[in-house]
Amino acid sequence: MIDIEHILFEFERLPQYDTQLSLQITADGHGGEGRLEELNYREKDFNVFAYNLPYTNSIIRDLQMYRTRVMRMKPKTCYTYHQDPTQRIHIPLITNDKCFFVIDDQVLRCPANGQHYLIDTRKKHTFVNASFEKRLHIIGCITSLD
Repeated sequence: MIDIEHILFEFERLPQYDTQLSLQITADGHGGEGRLEELNYREKDFNVFAYNLPYTNSIIRDLQMYRTRVMRMKPKTCYTYHQDPTQRIHIPLITNDKCFFVIDDQVLRCPANGQHYLIDTRKKHTFVNASFEKRLHIIGCITSLD
């Protein structure tokens, strides 16, 4: 089980950000925020911890994640329907039942219960926050397991 409260405590030290903040950067200091094709790096290049977050970084390391970011989704928002080049692990920190993925037209909810979720974001997907509250996830890429 992942200790969500411990992560949220460590996150109190992070700088202010709007929608996302890289927890892993490239060796030359570039962050992984934004669309990959606009970054001129590969996802695996984002593998250096950006902040001293001992517990959070240990989880990222144990799950073998890279290009890991904390992503805040504002209330009443939705991402475009898209595909990513890799699968992603999601660690929900703050969410509710009005927040959900749509993956290949199937709805998936991931509660903030201390679990991590492997999401095959190589499939067409989107995410919807249809609530009046923010949603907060740690999201990191992984090497394909298939």
